[in-house]
Amino acid sequence: MSKYHLGEFEEVVLLTVAILHDEAYGVGISNEIEKRLKRKVSIGSLQTVLRRLEKKGYLSSRLGEATRIRGGKRKRYFTLTSHGRKILETTKRQRMALWNAIPNLNFRNGHA
Repeated sequence: MSKYHLGEFEEVVLLTVAILHDEAYGVGISNEIEKRLKRKVSIGSLQTVLRRLEKKGYLSSRLGEATRIRGGKRKRYFTLTSHGRKILETTKRQRMALWNAIPNLNFRNGHA
C-alpha cells in the first residue's frame, strides 16, 4: 500500500481540477462535479478540501484579477502540482489493480 491516501471526495476534487485545468476555482469545480457526477457539493466542504489538498502539496493556487461582477473580489484558481499528478496516478493504479483482481466479471459488455 502506498504511503499516500486520498479520500473519495479528495480524489474527485483533484480529478475535477485536472479536468478544468486553468479554470479551476471554487464555484467552477462545484458546478463541474454536480454536472458530471449528479452530486451536490457544498462550497464549505469544497473549500475545506481544497485547502487540505493545497497544504498536502497536491494543489497550488493563484489569485485571478478582481472583477466588477464579483464586487472587486478575486477568484482563487487551483492547479494540480506534480505531486498531485503522482498521487492521482498511484490511486488509479491501485484501483485498477483491485478491479482487475475481480474474477469472472466482464464490464465491457455492460454486464457483470
